[in-house]
Amino acid sequence: MHFEKDQARTFLDIMARSLRDYVGAIDYGALADAKRLILDAEAAGGRLHVTGIGKPGHVSGYAASLFSSTGTPAYQLDGTECVHGSAGQVLPGDVVVAISNSGETSELKRSVECLKANGARIVALTGKPGSWLARNADVALIAGVEQEGDAMNKPPRASILAEMIELQCLSILLQAERGLDPETYVRWHPAGALGASILGTQSAVV
Repeated sequence: MHFEKDQARTFLDIMARSLRDYVGAIDYGALADAKRLILDAEAAGGRLHVTGIGKPGHVSGYAASLFSSTGTPAYQLDGTECVHGSAGQVLPGDVVVAISNSGETSELKRSVECLKANGARIVALTGKPGSWLARNADVALIAGVEQEGDAMNKPPRASILAEMIELQCLSILLQAERGLDPETYVRWHPAGALGASILGTQSAVV
């Protein structure tokens, strides 16, 4: 029992330090630039897509859902399938958030090159400011951590949380820009506990 507790506490201490250091270094200007890029694309009829390879690919699904539920319609783009035809979902002028901790993932490089050639704008989300992905993006969001959470420092743990926090920050900026209110939000969440909690609050006020 004590051994397991020590292992978990060591992990949590590493995670806390990694995320504290990341949050302290967030580039709010870059977040504002990403927000403006997305809003300008939407004003011209463009759309937002989110992509990644491996575990960041799972983050892209969460992010697309979060953006959509808070007023910014977004679509998950399969990072591997992109160069096998799925790039067709992205039109010239669309914005793609591309997620890669290293910023050097070969499959994502091919996808980004394909998307840029087709006229897409790229928001990089990476842990490495000097990476290929950051250098080849219109806007680079840096979500870097020194330690992932264990002795190997390889399995993505802290970096995944940093990526999610960065995307959540961007969603907050976009949501605030739109002035999302509870009445609109509940129209998109009529079912489940979330919808019931909002409707219940509104009923209580009435």
